Amino acid sequence: MPVAVEIPKEKWTGKVREITLGATPAEGGTRSQKVTIGGESALSFLTFEGEVPHRPVVAVEVWDISPDDWSPILLKAWGDALRDPATWAKKAEEYDADLIALKLQGAHPDRGNRGAAEAVATVKAVLKATGLPLIVLGPGVAEKDNEVLVAAAEAAKGERIAVGNCEDKNYRTIVAGALAHDQLVIAKTPIDVNLAKQLNILVSDMRLGLDRVIMDPTTGALGYGLEYTYSVMERLRLAALTGDGMTQQPLICTVGEEAWRAKESKVNEGVPKAWGDWQRRSVVWEITTATAFIEAGANIVVLRHPESVRLIKQTITSLMGG
Repeated sequence: MPVAVEIPKEKWTGKVREITLGATPAEGGTRSQKVTIGGESALSFLTFEGEVPHRPVVAVEVWDISPDDWSPILLKAWGDALRDPATWAKKAEEYDADLIALKLQGAHPDRGNRGAAEAVATVKAVLKATGLPLIVLGPGVAEKDNEVLVAAAEAAKGERIAVGNCEDKNYRTIVAGALAHDQLVIAKTPIDVNLAKQLNILVSDMRLGLDRVIMDPTTGALGYGLEYTYSVMERLRLAALTGDGMTQQPLICTVGEEAWRAKESKVNEGVPKAWGDWQRRSVVWEITTATAFIEAGANIVVLRHPESVRLIKQTITSLMGG
């Protein structure tokens, strides 16, 4: 005789904050669509335990300069679009990206040392070329990040963009720029729960609402720290769901940057034959990394290869039950 078995369910007291990127003309911006992330009251995709109101989304990484150190596979995939960030962003939209992640790499002192004026021109060109919400990332040098990200925040006033990275060494300037121009920030810390929480406290102490803060826990690719990043993300999400208000931020992972730095995806000389086809292996490296982090709680994954975008969006649809 069949016996009814009750499936045990976790009961959570907290939830992830909802954050919206982008502003439509009715809201003072020019975006053709908005993206809302967060809002989960359960672990990733466990809809039988709580709400997962918004699917994870995919951003495509676009540079303000043509990359000279990317894999030939990526260069071939994007072709001449790499020469112009506006064209590149438009092509990313055609490949069904949800967001554009514009990296101002040309502002790096070793890659051209571009300043605020060039950053403003690039941001405006990309905003004009695509209707997708925008993330703007600095070159990763605190002094230059301060210069170009504040300028970008001003140039995109009304568009509700996210600027990053906001780190412990420069958060005051980046947060001040976001406050002045009504933008969001990406708070980045080096794979540590306590450091992530501490930075969120410092940001909120400057009176920036936590509904305008996205966390970047720092990403390690498959074979290069993925499992450590996964565990930290999982702990952040568990803390959020158990009520820790300083960990209840949506998560972003810069998957493409890390996955395409791995030897397995970047080169095809001097590697074992058993590794197989280079292009397939490289894309698999990126989508495997992205899938793991989506399962761990990532709300935004930033990718580089168009095929990765297609496959990850299919994966997200499947995980959401579509």
